Amino acid sequence: MELSFKNHPRLILGETNLPSLVITDLRCEYHRNPIGLDRIHPRLSWKNLSDRRGSRQESYKIEVASSSADLLSGGADLWQTGWVDSVESTHISYDGIPLSSGQRVWWHVKIKDEMTVESDWSEISWWEMGLLNRSDWKASWIAAPMAGGPRTAIPCPLLRREFTLKKNPVLSARLYTTALGLYEISLNGKTVGDAALSPGWTEYHKRVEYQTYDVTELLWEGKNALCSVLGDGWFCGHIEWRDRQFYGDRPRFLAQLHIRFQDGSETIITTDEEWRAAFGPFLEADLLMGEAYDARLEKDGWDMPDYNDSDWQSVLLMPDWPASLEASRGVPVRRQEEIRPISPPSKVNPWPAPRWIFDMGQNMVGRVRLRVQGPAGTHIQLKHAEMLTPDGNLYTENLRTARQTDQYTLKGAGEEVWEPRFTFHGFRYVEIMGHIAPPTQDTVTGVVLHSDTPPTGSFSCSDPLVNQLQHNIVWGQKGNFVDIPTDCPQRDERLGWMGDAQVFCRTAAFNMDVVSFFTRWLQTVEDAQTEKGEYPPIAPNTK
Repeated sequence: MELSFKNHPRLILGETNLPSLVITDLRCEYHRNPIGLDRIHPRLSWKNLSDRRGSRQESYKIEVASSSADLLSGGADLWQTGWVDSVESTHISYDGIPLSSGQRVWWHVKIKDEMTVESDWSEISWWEMGLLNRSDWKASWIAAPMAGGPRTAIPCPLLRREFTLKKNPVLSARLYTTALGLYEISLNGKTVGDAALSPGWTEYHKRVEYQTYDVTELLWEGKNALCSVLGDGWFCGHIEWRDRQFYGDRPRFLAQLHIRFQDGSETIITTDEEWRAAFGPFLEADLLMGEAYDARLEKDGWDMPDYNDSDWQSVLLMPDWPASLEASRGVPVRRQEEIRPISPPSKVNPWPAPRWIFDMGQNMVGRVRLRVQGPAGTHIQLKHAEMLTPDGNLYTENLRTARQTDQYTLKGAGEEVWEPRFTFHGFRYVEIMGHIAPPTQDTVTGVVLHSDTPPTGSFSCSDPLVNQLQHNIVWGQKGNFVDIPTDCPQRDERLGWMGDAQVFCRTAAFNMDVVSFFTRWLQTVEDAQTEKGEYPPIAPNTK
């Protein structure tokens, strides 16, 4: 296949004296400039572009250094491969000086083709190690001092801790964090990262994944506030058709903030007994059942410094969880796109109150962003379904025990905008009940969630039915690639069936970049293997 330079930045700038070989898209463990890796021999990859048909790589040279300046000056102090005769440009394992926790390194590569034409050095890329040893973790697992039951949920706990930075300036800050359950974390009122449903679902008894964030720009001199909201998630919420609490009785949180100063010193803020806990507007958050939020119970400023938390409770220090603590290998779930209803809502009038049904025009997976206004205490219910009955109502029998219902109570402060945080639904139709004024098309917006697997291929032909089939396949992949490859995104199942994934994986790889997604899930498959070597039908295994 002939490669093209049409998207190369130098060509866009109008340069025509391109070299015959260009090295692009440098990746480490499938990611561009990743932070928080814990593989001691991370794998490097790149792409080769040539203006000559049939050009191929015959050898490569990689250099890795402790700084970009060293690399540019020829001082690759960590690893120099020399010329290696190989056509491989993926999965080249780093084999240099052993790296330490939190260390950032820089690398570049050059190649020769079969005519011994030598490329320029690629642009410099980098990667950063995470916490490589369990002893690097100084934090303790913490939780709120209340738990639900097998069939009863509790509100989502709010957790916070303030700390003071007396030294300045800060050189860098890394936040390492995870949860048994789900978490959303903020620093000085700013949400950290853009992922949803973190840290995802793994074989919790074998492995728990943590995420790493660069929070250097979020720190302040003086007082700071590190805060988190926890959701039940897969850990203690409903999974499949079972009761709650399959793995544990309540969500737990673990975090460690490493702050490095320009004078070489370091401060570490951890989850410990100094954290405080309270319950607020998140009355319930369940992946299958839905989320309930009462805006009247919001605690203004709770995620900022100098908030008065004297009436909050002390957190519980939980026992260390008996599983491996490893850096996340996959891609996070993110908000990928937004969908507006295709027409004004239709009104149905069953007792005791009228309801409006929105048609999103597409069977999607995610949730809706609600935009409403009304008196304080107005209660709005959002139900989600894939189909309508012949009389125009929601068809929900296929959901079985999954309610797929969100609840929002207004605080009465003008226009209010709300989106659930710890749930997702499979739906095309959304039913609103409790809205005082007739809603409009702007009342709801569909927010599509799926693992961050960008498109890699597309297909179209002259037959509109075949094109529609391909459209359905792509949307089916989006809806079932929410952290793990599932069988369905709506009813009380949503499990990682290995047979489904085996049949679909080649199609998935044509449509989207799923290599990191499947790398992570196959580790879960391995974790689910029994001592006899047997693989269960689903991973994570809930049988």
